[in-house]
Amino acid sequence: MSSSPILIQGVFESLKNTYLLEYLLEEIRVTFKSEVKISMNDINIDAKEGDILLLPRWFTKILLNKNLIEIQDNEVSSYVSKALNRERISKPHDISGVDVDFYIRVNDFLEGLNEKEREILMVSLNSFVMSRLGKIVKLAAASSLSTEMESKLSAEEKQLYNFVHTSSLAFKESVLRKYD
Repeated sequence: MSSSPILIQGVFESLKNTYLLEYLLEEIRVTFKSEVKISMNDINIDAKEGDILLLPRWFTKILLNKNLIEIQDNEVSSYVSKALNRERISKPHDISGVDVDFYIRVNDFLEGLNEKEREILMVSLNSFVMSRLGKIVKLAAASSLSTEMESKLSAEEKQLYNFVHTSSLAFKESVLRKYD
């Protein structure tokens, strides 16, 4: 049983990496700050200042670090705020819906914030996570993952839900086995 947390952590990481890869392959709109000419493998860019292109997110991170582009993906702040507010106003026994890659998007957004902005948002995110954690544990202990519930959870939360559900069943079976 001692290797179980390590195994679960490995499953979480594998799942997270799958969604992270999908996220990094998404194309996003960028505006070039200066002329850029790049040719490597299958990537050919010949852009002038002010040009707008769709590029894979992983590549935009490289260009952003070189201060060559501005990302036109300003909706992330609104996306995070809406998710936090939906959870805050949801009933104690109900969980609001988030996208399957919600935490990947949030962590990427956090990377782009300055320290003060990040600290402020982290306070809200900690409250958000604790609220969802409590709800997931209660719901998972009571029933298996339904299709409706699955659609409301991130990939990491689905794994947590299934882990808690399986562990709850095993616990109940263990402590009540002599009365079956």
